[in-house]
Amino acid sequence: MSPGIPLGVLDLVPISSGSTAPEALRNSIELAQHAEEFGYTRYWFAEHHLNPGVAGTSPAVVLALTASATSTIRLGSGAVQLGHRTALSTVEEFGLIDALHPGRFDLGLGRSGGRPSSPLPSATPVVDGRAPNGLRIPPRFSFEFLLGSPRIALQRKLLLLPNAESQEYGEQIDDVLALLAGTYRSADGVEAHVVPGEGADVELWILGSSGGTSAEAAGRNGLRFAANYHVSPATVLEAADGYRAAFQPSDVLDKPYVSVSADVVVAENDEAARELATGYGLWVRSIRTARGAIQFPTPDEARAHVWTDEDRDLVQDRVDTQFVGSPGRVADQLEQLQEAAGADELLITTITHAHTDRVRSYELLAQEWRRRGHLSPSS
Repeated sequence: MSPGIPLGVLDLVPISSGSTAPEALRNSIELAQHAEEFGYTRYWFAEHHLNPGVAGTSPAVVLALTASATSTIRLGSGAVQLGHRTALSTVEEFGLIDALHPGRFDLGLGRSGGRPSSPLPSATPVVDGRAPNGLRIPPRFSFEFLLGSPRIALQRKLLLLPNAESQEYGEQIDDVLALLAGTYRSADGVEAHVVPGEGADVELWILGSSGGTSAEAAGRNGLRFAANYHVSPATVLEAADGYRAAFQPSDVLDKPYVSVSADVVVAENDEAARELATGYGLWVRSIRTARGAIQFPTPDEARAHVWTDEDRDLVQDRVDTQFVGSPGRVADQLEQLQEAAGADELLITTITHAHTDRVRSYELLAQEWRRRGHLSPSS
């Protein structure tokens, strides 16, 4: 295990059952303040739409609110979904918030609206569902059926202007880089300069779940890459390997730099943590059935659900790869994930019904991580 592996936070702004979106937003801003105090390096907000249990619809807006409530922790998008927006609108938004809080933002870019990438071979062998160091790598989950979901189709219709088509992802990233650098030229030579935005001191990341388009774009441009163990655990090694294979040194990086995400729940002991995580499977089921994330249930609400074999198949890979337990147990699992993926950082996403339990989970993990020498004593 390499020393000094930073921890970050990925926040969906989840709404618990019986709660509201305003309360969820206030809780997330408070959690960012705690994460800064606990020593987390960065705090990212995801982008999701038409989900009754998720309030994080606009990373840039929530980042602006959170920046005013924090002072040192890096803040970012995990990720801005480029499938329904332009490079210009993205650079303008982050240029605005960087103008008032310079040097604190990570612009994480994600691909949305396209078809899942085809499976790619990984340089890391997986035998009987395990990486060489024992990390669980479950069977690949197919997202193909989600493409035909009426809710997904409606989401795309509402996000895009009539008759609009998404720009090719690699071209969008090229445009974002050019607009930030002030080097953008149209095909007929017309310059575009974004104010504010050009020259913004933002750290660019590409997020991806496979070794396909996103990993290749991140590597080709010499950018930082975030691989998603928590979204698609079956393909995390493929994603990291694909990025490294495509990597070309840039003015930003001279070697690959990878962050890997994990779903985590920590409590004082394993039994308490398992109780807090009881609602996770039902919450994942709501996403995997394309109905949209439900409000996160209490343990009793989750236990009331009658599970079918089909239900279990939908969520098994996610449940099996959620790290749940005491600080020591979860830290061991995170070290295993870091080693298997060769991660330079880890990104932690934790959802519990009670906000206080969520804050405590991040606190206990940070304390254990610091004890193992991964966080500086002063952080």
